[in-house]
This record gives sequence, structure tokens and C-alpha cells, in this order.
Amino acid sequence: MRTHRDDDFTVFVGLDWADAKHDVCLQSADSDAYEFGTFAHQPDAIDAWALALHQRFGGRIAIALELTKGPVVYALQKYDFIVLFPIDASLLATYRKAFKPSRAKDDPTDAQLALELMRRYPRRFTPLKPQSVAMRTLSFLVEQRRLLVDDKKRLINRLSHTLKKYYPQLLDWFEQHDTVVFLDFLLRWPTLKQAQRARKATLEAFFRGHNVRFATVIADRVQAIHAAMPLTGDPAVITTHQLLAEALVEQLQVTLRAIDRFDQAIAVLAPTLPDYALFEALPGSGPILTPRLLTAFGDQRECFATAEQLQQYSGVAPVTERSGKKSWVHWRWQCPTFVRQTFVEWAAQTINKSFWAGAFYRQQRAKGSPHQVAVRALAFKWIRILHRCWLSHTPYDESRYLRALQRRGSPLLAGLASSDS
Repeated sequence: MRTHRDDDFTVFVGLDWADAKHDVCLQSADSDAYEFGTFAHQPDAIDAWALALHQRFGGRIAIALELTKGPVVYALQKYDFIVLFPIDASLLATYRKAFKPSRAKDDPTDAQLALELMRRYPRRFTPLKPQSVAMRTLSFLVEQRRLLVDDKKRLINRLSHTLKKYYPQLLDWFEQHDTVVFLDFLLRWPTLKQAQRARKATLEAFFRGHNVRFATVIADRVQAIHAAMPLTGDPAVITTHQLLAEALVEQLQVTLRAIDRFDQAIAVLAPTLPDYALFEALPGSGPILTPRLLTAFGDQRECFATAEQLQQYSGVAPVTERSGKKSWVHWRWQCPTFVRQTFVEWAAQTINKSFWAGAFYRQQRAKGSPHQVAVRALAFKWIRILHRCWLSHTPYDESRYLRALQRRGSPLLAGLASSDS
């Protein structure tokens, strides 16, 4: 089982990670024998294991594991003599099934299988090379911000569901339910009865104090408040759901403040990265999607030598399966979901902001594609364009791209010309 990588490393390790401990299987570069062991998931235990391994074998150590990020990855990356080789979890699971039809699973065995994959197929796995500190920081910020936004949506849905049970009118008085004015109103008048007891002048002063400037809007809300009919008068329903609504509002306020802090940190860091200007000028990018697109590409251009690699990595490229005379296409299941969301969500924003993108989307819909399928097709096309801009460090130019389409006699522009006439 000798490979060219034997000259690069003194020992090879397969690692099966867990919360409390990690199982390892190691094999010296000049031996076919396996050694098994474990070490606890504690900083001092990880350090002792890594240093002991280096002291014993010297040189560089290759470790195969199912992660690209996580606590054990962050712990091992600080050692310059360790090189990590991520192995896709689904690939390892399929490899296991090939030798374990019974689907038996054991942590030491998984560590051995990871080691075997790395040594048998060295060209299939590339070492994990961390991006710059600034890029990794921004990547964490945008991903964690998205998690907070998901929390916000969940809390808003729970709050709306709670209000519908005892105070549904409040949802009609305010179009947006994550604003300061909505949340402050609910905390000040958490029941319809309390809101109707408030004087007209008090309500008007409240709205003006929350930057509601249109007198007609204030008058309509005040009138609706005093004319509203209670959904229920049952104190058991009102009292309990009022407490829950107030608790949800307080959680929502904390979440909104956290999102604001992340926005501020992203706004400070993102413009300092060299490629920021490439993505800032894109149609529909804006302050939220620009940093996300920036981190989706990263700063290691050697990682995506072709647009196809990025299309496949992001999950935007569909998968074609063939068996005999049958052939079917489906979307890619194994991919970084957040990266795929970034490209798809941004592509949707370009429909009304890019001339050709809007035409392409309408063309796909005219062919019978549902909205999401059409947007993914648009994202697929955008990645090819952005990848070329990214490799050449050239900002995207809408007019230049339209001229290129015209020179090629693109049917897309021909369709547009006929529709305009």
C-alpha cells in the first residue's frame, strides 16, 4: 500500500471524532501494521497526544477525518507538523457498507477505514488549507448571522401563533412584526383591553415617538384599536398567552440586537478584504449578500480552477444519474447548504436588477420550470460569469456582458428584442 505520499509523511492516522473522545488508527509510513488508540476531547489530552506522536515518529503527520471544521479540527490545526485530509462522511459510509453489508458500525473501524481511504486513493483527497484569518473570520460571522436570522424567524412565527389565540388584531395593525414599534407596543399594551384603555393622545404620542410620521396611518391605527372586538374574554387564555407573548418579545429583542452587532462587525471587516470590490458592484448584492458571496468564493483561487468545480461544490450544479435506458436529473444532496443558499438567494435578487438575468429567468419560467428551478438555473449561469471575474480580478460589467451576448447572437437577447418591439 505504498504511495507517493509515503515520502511526505512519517505516519498516517485515521480519526473518528466524538464529543467526549476520539478513536484513532495509525500506520507508520514504513509499516503495514495498524495501531489503535483513543484520547479524550480535552485541550491538554489533544496536545499530549499530538506531541507524543510527533516525538515518536518525527516529520509530518497525515490525519484523515470526516470534518472540515469543528473543535478537533481547530485544535489540530495549530500544529505545523500535522496535515488534515477531510473525507466526506457519505463516502466513508459507502466504503463501510462495501465491507460491512450488515451495516455494523464501530468507531475504531471507522478510523481504520478513513486511514485506508487516504492511503489507497491519495489523489482523491486534498489537504485542508485554512484561508486567511480575515476570510475565516468573515465566514464565521456571516454564517452565525444567518443562524440568528433563523432564530428571529422562528421567534416571530411563535409570537404570531401566540397572538392569534388572544390578540390577533395586533398582527393586522402592523405589517412587519420584527420592528421596534411593534415589539414596544406589545410590551406596553400586551392585551387588547389595555390598548383600548389608552387615551387617543397617548397612542398618538407613542407612534410619533417611534417615527411613524404619517398622520393618516396613526389615525387609522388609533381608530382600529378602539373599534376592535376581543377574540375571547377567557382570563385563562389571556393571562397565560400574554406571559408567553412578553417572553417571546424579550427573546426577539435580544436576537435583533445581536443581529445588529453582527451587521456592524461584518460591515467593518468585509471591505478590508482584497476581493470585496468585485462582489460589491454586483447587481442585487447589497450589504448582506456581498460578504456572503465573498466568503463563498474565498481567497484561494487554486481551490476552484474551473467554474464547474464551484458549481458542483456549492450544490447548484444538478446531478445526472443513468441506468440502462433510464436517465434522471436531481439536485445535489451533499453540499455546503449555506453556500448554496447564498448563490440561490442572490440570483433571485438579480432578476429585477440585471437585464439579462431577468430575461433568462422569464425564459426558464416560460419553459415550464417552477420558480426555484428557474432561480437555481440562473445561479448556475451566474457562477460561470463570476468565476471568470474572480479569477481575472475583473469587476462584473453588465453592459460588457450584454455586448458579448449580442456578438454571439444569443437567442436570449433575440427574444428580448422581439418582446420589446
